[in-house]
Amino acid sequence: MNYEELMLRAITKAEKFKYTAKPNPVVGAIIINDNEIISEGYHEVYGKNHAEINAIEEAQKYLGKKFQSFSELTLICTLEPCSHIGKTGSCADFIVKTGFKNVIIGAIDPNPKVAGNGIKILEANKVSVKSGLCKDLIEKQNRFFFYKHKTNKPYITIKIASSLDGKSHYNDERVFITSESSRNDVQKIRANYDAILTGGNTLRNDNPIMNARVNFSVNQAKKILLTNNSYNKESDFFKNASVDVFKINDLNEIIDSYKDSDICSILIEAGPKLVNAFLNKGIVDELIVYKSTKKLGEKGVNWFYEDYAIENYGFKLESSYKIDTDLKNTYKK
Repeated sequence: MNYEELMLRAITKAEKFKYTAKPNPVVGAIIINDNEIISEGYHEVYGKNHAEINAIEEAQKYLGKKFQSFSELTLICTLEPCSHIGKTGSCADFIVKTGFKNVIIGAIDPNPKVAGNGIKILEANKVSVKSGLCKDLIEKQNRFFFYKHKTNKPYITIKIASSLDGKSHYNDERVFITSESSRNDVQKIRANYDAILTGGNTLRNDNPIMNARVNFSVNQAKKILLTNNSYNKESDFFKNASVDVFKINDLNEIIDSYKDSDICSILIEAGPKLVNAFLNKGIVDELIVYKSTKKLGEKGVNWFYEDYAIENYGFKLESSYKIDTDLKNTYKK
C-alpha cells in the first residue's frame, strides 16, 4: 500500500479538528494490514485521546477477525508519538505495549518534551521506525505549533481595520470602518488563534467581546488584557472567558511569559498606541489589514506615522484580495 497516499489521507482528515484540538497540533493516525485499512484515529479534542490511541482502540474491535496480532500491522501517524505524560499518557509507550513492530512517522515533534524521544522509545523496543514522510505539509498544517517550539515564543499576528486614508477611529465616537463581510472574516481568523490580546483603552471605549462568533465548534481563545488603569470586570470581554491581565509595560516580558505554556499563537486586536508599541519591539510575525473605501478625514486617528509605514517595520505583502468593497492585505516578515 502507498504510504504517501495514506499519510496525505491522515493529514487531510486531521484538518477537520483544527479548531477543537488547538492549542495542540492536529494529528492523524492510520493502522493498516498489508493493503487493508484497519482503523483510523484523530486528535479530536484538546485534553482528550491523541490520534494514535483512538486508532488503536478502534483497531482492537477487529483483533482476531481481520488480524491476529498488532505485530502484523503498520501504524502511520502524521506527528511523532508523544513520549511524556501530560493530559494523556505516553503514546509511544502505549504503541510498544500494544505490540506494533512497524511505525511510519510524518514529522518529528518539535516540542522539547518529545523531540525524538518518542522515536527513541519505539526503537529501544525493537520497533522499526521511518520518519519524514510529507514532513513539510505537516509542519505547514501546524505552523503555529512548530513556530512556537522552534523560536520559544508564540506566533504573533496583528489585525487592524483601516480607512482608505489610514485612520483607525474617531476620538469622540465609535465607527464601523469595514464591511460586514470583513467583520465576519475576522471571526474565522480569531478561531485559528490560541489567545487574543487587547489594551485597556479598547476595552473601555468599545466594550468588545472578542470571541470567535462562528458556525462551527471551536475552542475559544484565551484573552489577554494589558492595562495600567481600572477596568470593568463585568464587561463582555470577561464573560465565559479565561483572561490574563497584565499591568506591566514590558511587552517582551509579557510575551515571554507564555513560552512554557500551551499558547502557540496570539492575535492582537488593539488601538494604534499598543499596535505600534508591539511593532516597534520587532516581535510581530504577521500583520493583517482590512482596508475600506471609506475615509475618516482629519478628525480620524492615524494608524501609523508617515515615516512608519508597514513596509518600514520589515514586512512584505504576501497576499491581497477583495472582501466585498474592502481589501484584505496580509504582510509577513
